[in-house]
Amino acid sequence: MKDAFGAPQSLLVLGGTSEIALATARRLIALRTRRVWLAGRPSPALDAAAVELRDRGADVRTVAFDALDTDTHEEVLGKVFAEGDIDVVLMAFGVTGDQARDEEEPTAAVRVAQTNYTGAVSAGLVCAGALQAQGHGSLVVLSSVAGERARRADFIYGSSKAGLDAFAQGLGDALQGTGVQVLIVRPGPVRTRASAGRPEQPFATTPEAVAGAIVTGLRRRSETVWVPGSLRVVMSALRHVPRPVFRRLPV
Repeated sequence: MKDAFGAPQSLLVLGGTSEIALATARRLIALRTRRVWLAGRPSPALDAAAVELRDRGADVRTVAFDALDTDTHEEVLGKVFAEGDIDVVLMAFGVTGDQARDEEEPTAAVRVAQTNYTGAVSAGLVCAGALQAQGHGSLVVLSSVAGERARRADFIYGSSKAGLDAFAQGLGDALQGTGVQVLIVRPGPVRTRASAGRPEQPFATTPEAVAGAIVTGLRRRSETVWVPGSLRVVMSALRHVPRPVFRRLPV
């Protein structure tokens, strides 16, 4: 449950090495979150993330979680919830893929879709059911502006995020009145270590900015946040641009 100051006391991160997720965890720990689960594939990076958050004062545990292994989601995540109530679940796993390669290798494209959409549907439903059973909590879903309209440059990734976004919207509607909040986060391109050295993209943001928007959205019990906020207006317009014109835009 949230403490007397309204801050969540426990956090479960699905995608425990995500830079956005870790930036969010740091902010929440600074706001009195004390118990953190980092779920992801076992790796030195996952262990290092746990050490860093422990150094910030949190009780941090890691759990082996694979988005693609949907048959294990109920068991793995059920054990986490069995340890005590979870105030916030942050679904932060996903892969961008490589558009050119994925067009040539359909199995690689399928992996993008299965990770970003199928895995998220499975884990999202498991967590939503557990949050509903405990009667409170928030499920934060990292979507993307790429899901708002398919672009030639990344339509495989964008289509997977479009499916995820639609799923999260419907799940939020299904959970109305249960005490469970679903917060959809739609960031623009995020500058991470992996993107260092690449050309700057329009409406680029940072993990820290996305984390700040998540914390604010949780406090306000928002349904959707855009990062940066100006993307809401931009995408509202781009959504209605005729396709022949849209193809020529530098987006």
